Amino acid sequence: MTAIAAKKANRVRETRKDRIFNAINLAFWILVLFIVLYPLWLILIASVSDPDAVLQARVLLWPVDFSLMGYEAVLQHKELWGSYLNSIFYTVAGSALSVIVTLAAAYALSRRFAGKRAVNLAITFTMFFSGGLIPIFLNVRDLGLYDTRAVMILMNLVSVWNLMVARTYIQTSIPDELYEAAVIDGADHFTYFFKCVLPLSGTIVAVLSVYYGVARWNDYFTGLVMLRDRSLYPLQLVLREILASLTSTGSSDTFFAAYADNMGGLQEALRKAEVAKYCCIVVSTVPAVLLYIFMQKYFVKGVMIGSLKG
Repeated sequence: MTAIAAKKANRVRETRKDRIFNAINLAFWILVLFIVLYPLWLILIASVSDPDAVLQARVLLWPVDFSLMGYEAVLQHKELWGSYLNSIFYTVAGSALSVIVTLAAAYALSRRFAGKRAVNLAITFTMFFSGGLIPIFLNVRDLGLYDTRAVMILMNLVSVWNLMVARTYIQTSIPDELYEAAVIDGADHFTYFFKCVLPLSGTIVAVLSVYYGVARWNDYFTGLVMLRDRSLYPLQLVLREILASLTSTGSSDTFFAAYADNMGGLQEALRKAEVAKYCCIVVSTVPAVLLYIFMQKYFVKGVMIGSLKG
């Protein structure tokens, strides 16, 4: 009873002004949360609502006349599934390679060596300046990477920001004494990196996986510029074409025109294409959201440790 009484005595008593401030602060952040989440919720419920209800703006809080017409239309697109598999491959392979290269470079930059300041300056310089799109395209073409799967994996392989976060994580979370002990036992840099640094870097690996995974999943510009073969297109590029063709009736080979032929009329196609737009957004967004959900327990910790210089 004495401990409870002491705890109550030490508790700061809220004044009337404190309660007013807390109420206003709570209401403000609830409003911000609503502004952020409502558009996402609206897209989700519109994608499973009747097209007429969507066109008449009757879909506000809940689905109206539940329907999967939009998803049926999008999933019937012949190139969608191939592009989905392409994006999964590009994302998994590219992210894995990016994480490995980033951690290796971060470990090297965390060591002491001659010319380290110049190397850091050269790397940081690339965050603010680049050769531009045309030189990059010519370089890719001359290397034989144009219109290949490799260009989707090797382009944007390392983010300088992620490299700096990983370097700071290694410097602040893995003590130098561990390296000294490993050297005494006869370990070289490769042995120390693979047997000591990597096992202790699970948190930053998860953070880098989220960063690189989401960036690669959402990347369509690389495919737009560097790919000609449609069988190599990523999902985002195909969905971009679907969204563009849903509002175009000028070409007989557009997705919109094919949809009209299958559904028996232009008016019916217009009605259902409106829902298909929302379905495209859901299909492309869900994997990235799931990745954030599964990695969230590592995400905050890794970002905080890797972003602070100790």
